[in-house]
Amino acid sequence: MAEPATPPDTAPPRIRIRLDYGDGAVMGPGKAELMEGIARTGSIAAAGRAMGMSYKRAWQLVEAMNAMFSQPLVLSSRGGAKGGGAHLTETGETVLAAFRALEEAARQAGAPALAQLDALRGDMSDGK
Repeated sequence: MAEPATPPDTAPPRIRIRLDYGDGAVMGPGKAELMEGIARTGSIAAAGRAMGMSYKRAWQLVEAMNAMFSQPLVLSSRGGAKGGGAHLTETGETVLAAFRALEEAARQAGAPALAQLDALRGDMSDGK
């Protein structure tokens, strides 16, 4: 006997913002989440680990973010007797807050259209 079909994901659709600059720089939800993790943990490595990301990848993203803006977004210090760490700069805090505000504005402005599109999807359980 065949297994019953798995019900479709019933999570509502979401809007994700990704800023693509003409020079190839990109700012999106992953970088914003990494910045929040750095602010919370004081560590690039810990923030990356919490996201399931390698230390190298987390550092690459921090370097990319720092190169994107006129001032660095994240500053770090090496470990040692006093311990290392990382923190958002004032510019980093401003960029993160502006990005999150943009996401919220898009969610609010897009909610009616998103609901309309979601309603038009209907019940997809019959395999259409």
